[in-house]
Amino acid sequence: MTPAQRINRGLSKVPAWPLYILALVPPVWFFWLGQTGGLGPEPIKALEHEIGELALKLLIVVLAITPLRNMSGVNLVKFRRALGLVAFFYVVLHLLVWLVLDVGVLSRIWADILKRPYITVGMAGFLLLIPAAVTSNNWSIRRLGPKRWKRVHQVTYAAAILGAVHFIMVQKVWEAEPLVYLVVIAALLSTRLDWRAFRQADA
Repeated sequence: MTPAQRINRGLSKVPAWPLYILALVPPVWFFWLGQTGGLGPEPIKALEHEIGELALKLLIVVLAITPLRNMSGVNLVKFRRALGLVAFFYVVLHLLVWLVLDVGVLSRIWADILKRPYITVGMAGFLLLIPAAVTSNNWSIRRLGPKRWKRVHQVTYAAAILGAVHFIMVQKVWEAEPLVYLVVIAALLSTRLDWRAFRQADA
């Protein structure tokens, strides 16, 4: 038995549902830090940042599951749905912190979405994730069929790119970390391309 097979055998005994419980820990921790001054002089902005970055990191983990399986044989597919839903949960929290704690005034929300490009990009990424989140269940797979269901969930690729671009645009100065996220996402998505088809087309 190969190391990957041993790992997969162990993972087969681990349920995915505890991820939903563990997902509550970081937001509770961040909110507690905000109440106790642990998020610095601008706790609301810091809370937005921490939760949004966590959502982006989880989206990257979701995108990495297939390349990891293809390259190493380690299969985390059984956890992908839970991780994707947790990532969406964090995106929703990120949005709620902005809506309720940051903006606060409903009349300003639409104006900010239209006038601030980074908010427009972030909102577009959020909207793209909604169909994937709503259909992350066995009933939807049966209803849509595996091929159509897979196409619906491929919007996650674009949502992850928009999330990274949103993170880059939010920064007041150019920083390496957001760019690294974008590069990693692009690299993960490139593993899904059929390079043989490109080579044949160029021949």
